[in-house]
Amino acid sequence: MEYLLHIAILVSIYAMLGLSLDLIVGYAGLLSITHAAFYGIGAYGTALLMINQGFGFFTAMLLGMVISGVVALVIGAVLSRFRGDYYALGSFGFNVIIFSILLNWQSLTRGPLGIPGIHRPELFGISFSDNVMFLILCIILGAIVYGVCWYLTRSSFGRVLTAIREDENMVQVFGYATPYFKLVVFVIAAMLAALAGALLASYITFIDPSSFSLNESIFILAIIILGGLASHEGALAGAFFLIVLPEALRFLGFPSDVAAQMRQVTYGAILVLFMLYRPQGFLGKFRMN
Repeated sequence: MEYLLHIAILVSIYAMLGLSLDLIVGYAGLLSITHAAFYGIGAYGTALLMINQGFGFFTAMLLGMVISGVVALVIGAVLSRFRGDYYALGSFGFNVIIFSILLNWQSLTRGPLGIPGIHRPELFGISFSDNVMFLILCIILGAIVYGVCWYLTRSSFGRVLTAIREDENMVQVFGYATPYFKLVVFVIAAMLAALAGALLASYITFIDPSSFSLNESIFILAIIILGGLASHEGALAGAFFLIVLPEALRFLGFPSDVAAQMRQVTYGAILVLFMLYRPQGFLGKFRMN
């Protein structure tokens, strides 16, 4: 039962990451490879505020989201002026910078040693130390993230984002300041990613830089590509599939001496076949160019 709860919690956290990244990639059409950086800022910000400053989880989480939003505002102000490959390369570089800071600023982050002893949340005397209660908290916060994304994409703001994805030059002709829209969605997505990072830090009770590397950004990107771009339900489906599939492959009965390698090969083969025969993902509305 604890194992299933663990998987469900991870699916919830990665669903939030998928939903938030899809605002940038799926709706605005901007290839961002930096989501793990904001995920890490939220995790480290929450952990450090709880341990060093004595804040409660929810206060630290909100402040971590604000910190992530401020960083995204600075970085997004530069990235929002780029398009296509230049946007992707800029976001790639930012992820490398944040990972290097987490790894090397040892006086603050403890570097590769990580930060242990992060407490589970408490609110009005209710403790979320039990995994059932923590899953309930993840579901509640996940529903809020889903609601925010649903509202944004169905508002006039979301319609402009979709138009930017289709033809940014045309949107500018009609008088819209497209860098502003790209910046705003970047900041919102970063803050939502920080929320997921806060949950991860509190759930695992330990964080280190390896959880927020470039590989993690690529994994989050794979969630929305596999689930389907510009689809909230697709982000949920992608998170479920990519978290559950590797676990399910444990039960295929491979010989113990090659089990780990065969699981990776099978996992990769399934993803490649899926992209060949279903390139728009489970529930996607369009393909990534």
